[in-house]
Amino acid sequence: MNRRSRMSWALYDWGNSAFATTVMAGFFPVFFKEYWASGLSATDSTFWLGVGNSAASTLMVLFAPLIGALADQGNRKKHYLLLFAFLGALMTSSLFMMASGMWQIALLFYALGIIGFSGSIIPYDALLVDVAEEEELDKVSALGYAMGYLGGGLLFAVNVFMVLKPGYFGLENPGQAVRVSFLMVGIWWALFSIPVMLFVHERIPRPVNPHALRGALGEIRENFREVGRYRRAALFLLAYWLYIDGVDTIVRMAVDYGLAIGFESSDLLTALLITQFVGFPAALAFGYVGERYGPKKGIMIALAVYILIVFWAWRMQAAWEFYALAVVIGLVQGGIQSLSRSLYARLIPRDRAGMFYGVYNMLGKFAAVIGPLLVGVVAAASGDSRLGILAVLLLFVAGFVVLQRVTVKE
Repeated sequence: MNRRSRMSWALYDWGNSAFATTVMAGFFPVFFKEYWASGLSATDSTFWLGVGNSAASTLMVLFAPLIGALADQGNRKKHYLLLFAFLGALMTSSLFMMASGMWQIALLFYALGIIGFSGSIIPYDALLVDVAEEEELDKVSALGYAMGYLGGGLLFAVNVFMVLKPGYFGLENPGQAVRVSFLMVGIWWALFSIPVMLFVHERIPRPVNPHALRGALGEIRENFREVGRYRRAALFLLAYWLYIDGVDTIVRMAVDYGLAIGFESSDLLTALLITQFVGFPAALAFGYVGERYGPKKGIMIALAVYILIVFWAWRMQAAWEFYALAVVIGLVQGGIQSLSRSLYARLIPRDRAGMFYGVYNMLGKFAAVIGPLLVGVVAAASGDSRLGILAVLLLFVAGFVVLQRVTVKE
């Protein structure tokens, strides 16, 4: 039963990661710039893409603690996970219907898809304490991210092949293949949400509250005061807020950056595909690093690598360098995400995981407000996209410094 619940939990990452790869990191930035917003300049489309990402993240900043607190009321984490999952799947599928030039509506559906994706992650993360014992946290968290890289990568591989060879699939052109890919992502996401619905159960009992909203609002006020008493968790949240901004910004803006400095979209999409398949074994490996040496050391190793990545991206000239960076990012991206989630689980009360992961995701999304907007504004103001990507370096360095001060009881 425990093995089935853990695998069912991880399969949700298999499903929703298709949105993160095919849509958010892969096709949407390219298709937005070259199809929906083809009438805008390169810097203007970058600006509006940054605005769309930041607007969705701002809404999640405002509502993440409420979502987490509501999920805690009467053990309804799974209920809210499925609610947001199917919202995201529906919005993603709706991109299939957007014609050329409809960049405003496409951006709106994309932002709603991000809300569905991000909103579902809050109860999903909180369910980690229900499917894993404390000594298993690093490995189970890594399993989720590894399954996400593999599942998202497999569908992304099919979608990329559809775009490169649309005739093989009975499609007229690459543009139609991209739109069909959005529809496939929505279906894939919904399909792999079903195992969570059937086989994952919350083990830590919370009483059913007939006034869930009022109870959630009261709990938010109480827990924000209480976070200050969990000093190690509060300090970690500050570090996480800083460095995860850089991670998310690279994920969301990498393809747009590559296009802006003159690389071909086919090279960029292939590089993203490499990241997915490198990320699968690397995420599992980081799970064992966390178990053997502690999650904090694993995160700091990943941050040091990210600092080097930003310097390399700033000076990058050839397409082969983008491929090499894709391999390096794949080695650390899943690791820093999975170990952050499992380290935080060690610092919070298990019976209030929904609320505490609401704060965790709130800070993550608040960081994502700053990063993409920073890249877009700096690129537009300077006319140089390289300066925008270099600004991300500050976030990784600051996160590394703060994380050094977090003490973890092994």
